[in-house]
Amino acid sequence: MVTLDTRLGEVVGGRTTTQLEKAFGMRTVADLLAHYPRRLAERGELTELSSLRLDEEVTVVAEVRSARSIRPRGGGRNVRLEVVVGDGRASLQLVFFGPKNLWREKELQPGTRGLFSGKVGDFRGQRQLVHPEYLLLRGDAVDELDADLYANRLIPVYPATQQVRSWVIANAVKQALLVLDEVPDPLDAELRARRGLLSLDAALRAMHEPDTHEHWYAARRRLAWDEALGVQLALAQRRWLAGANPTAPRPPSAGGLLDAFDAALPFTLTAGQREVGEVIAEELGRPHPMHRLLQGEVGSGKTVVALRAMLQAVDSGAQAALLAPTEVLAAQHARTIEAMLGPLAHAGELGGSEVGTRVVLLTGSLPAATRKRALLDAASGAAGIVVGTHALIQEQVAFADLGLVVVDEQHRFGVEQRDALRGKATSPPHVLVMTATPIPRTVAMTVFGDLEVSTLAELPAGRAPIATSVVPVQERPAWLERAWQRIREEVAEGRQAYVVCPRIGEDMSDFEAEFAEYEEPEGPARRPPLAVMDLLPMLAEGPLHGLRLAPLHGRLAPEEKDRTMADFAGGRLDVLVATTVIEVGVDVPNASVMVIMDADRFGVSQLHQLRGRVGRGGFPGLCLLVTEAPPDAPARERLDAVAATTDGFALARLDVEQRREGDVLGAAQSGRRRQLRLLSLLRDEELITAARAEAGDIVAADPTLAAHPLLAQQVAALVRDDQAEYLEKA
Repeated sequence: MVTLDTRLGEVVGGRTTTQLEKAFGMRTVADLLAHYPRRLAERGELTELSSLRLDEEVTVVAEVRSARSIRPRGGGRNVRLEVVVGDGRASLQLVFFGPKNLWREKELQPGTRGLFSGKVGDFRGQRQLVHPEYLLLRGDAVDELDADLYANRLIPVYPATQQVRSWVIANAVKQALLVLDEVPDPLDAELRARRGLLSLDAALRAMHEPDTHEHWYAARRRLAWDEALGVQLALAQRRWLAGANPTAPRPPSAGGLLDAFDAALPFTLTAGQREVGEVIAEELGRPHPMHRLLQGEVGSGKTVVALRAMLQAVDSGAQAALLAPTEVLAAQHARTIEAMLGPLAHAGELGGSEVGTRVVLLTGSLPAATRKRALLDAASGAAGIVVGTHALIQEQVAFADLGLVVVDEQHRFGVEQRDALRGKATSPPHVLVMTATPIPRTVAMTVFGDLEVSTLAELPAGRAPIATSVVPVQERPAWLERAWQRIREEVAEGRQAYVVCPRIGEDMSDFEAEFAEYEEPEGPARRPPLAVMDLLPMLAEGPLHGLRLAPLHGRLAPEEKDRTMADFAGGRLDVLVATTVIEVGVDVPNASVMVIMDADRFGVSQLHQLRGRVGRGGFPGLCLLVTEAPPDAPARERLDAVAATTDGFALARLDVEQRREGDVLGAAQSGRRRQLRLLSLLRDEELITAARAEAGDIVAADPTLAAHPLLAQQVAALVRDDQAEYLEKA
């Protein structure tokens, strides 16, 4: 009997088993069958070389005529492999850039037949495919497969490696499906019929051996449904558990700190701030913990909403902790909160309010005496509001009564850090997550699906518009000089400026870790991205000579970062040359212009966040996106989109569309293999919505999934998987 749990070695040969495990981590039949074809090539509809059209996605059958590696003189970086293929009537060039692709010359020998797939381009009048996918139709142990491939109309093309090519995977899949017993279905027949879904057994077989394209799409839909349902069941269970755990209610208290703060506010809250504030106030008063995500445009006033929630917690006798991802942002939050509270932040001090509290900052770089005082204030309860970084999670940090945890820029924290902070409360604390990165609806349902979502879309009065322009230095080199002139003009008016670079210095690791997902996967090698420490002296000696410049990046000593930020906020610096350390939370109202170098190296939402640092002081902001990307490059399309709109939600959707597969769910950051292979957060919006509804009904009737053992196994596998840390957003 062969099931999905059967070891691969019992079904395919030992050599193939070793290859598949080494290349893809496959150990069982389930692992193999979950390695889905990327696409189907259709023999009857393969494109003839003589009829290729520019920008068309094609699959061609052709024979290799020649292959040669190109190494430019003088050690240039534009190393490439050029291959010419033909079908007897016309020829086509294949190009593979980079030294890591030169190995292909050994297998793309003249006379080799293959399927070649990609987008048709043109270089100097020659039609070409750049980095095409291909399936070779010759070689050891594939003659029988070749016959099958040509006998069948639909040919599966699998993700492959240099060591394990697509035909090896296809042979293994064919062997497994021949002996596999009928796969039991976790979904009952009534649900399948209602949702129009294939059985799991039929879907797995049709995914690899479909009769028609429609059959294959139906299989994909069923398997994507299972992925969506697994995620939504896990999230529904978390919501159920959160609601089942009692906690101390933190209701509003008349005549307390919150009322005093509201009375002293120098501005009127927006309608959105009032509405969201009422929802949070009501939830804080419940005997079950609040789990809410507060998202809003840059400058929409999330901090005020969060501060009012913290004050309500303090009025009830509890403490509130604000967790920020960086020391720069934590210090900024502490300064902002103290400034907003005024005398209310200085209880027990000369000039402090009788109904006030204390605000303390707790980071890893505090001097020993300051740190000891902050620890005592947190442990005794004297500090009603504690602001910090991961230092709040250390074992020696204790709270008298932690009632509310506010997490800023949630995606920057790991699971263990969030759980550790929650563990410092005597009863489950209320949780408010803030993000200034707008989140498309399906991403919110999938990534933050165990949190209720509130959105602030209205900007407070006094926020000035931000104009954004692309500076294409290859086509318009004079525009870059004009950008530096604009900075000088703004400084002459008493304003300040940011210049942002993707990298700190000579070491590329800081760039590779954070921005590699936005690098174009194809094309010739590019120069290294610009670095703060390289650009700073060039500006100081050149176009910005005479202005007061300083660097700001993550490798500076904490006290130096604080001093630089304080000098910039106090007007003692004109220009900050920085990395994305300024991306969130930095609030200097006098800053009016930002120049982002190598802007094509950043993502859409990142650029939107960065430009939100200017235009905060009542006068217009200007953001200039400097790029060498050509007009028709995808990266340039990103920049044009950012320049065309300030609608963060529209840009967030574009960001999800353009980022590499899996990055939204955190796969690129962890480097781990994805659990979700077919589900698209944009294409499958209707499916995700339906799966969320079904999951809610199932968990409401059977919270532990005791009556649904196969679904319980599916959820357990998802939660167990290393990739699933994104589920821990509470």
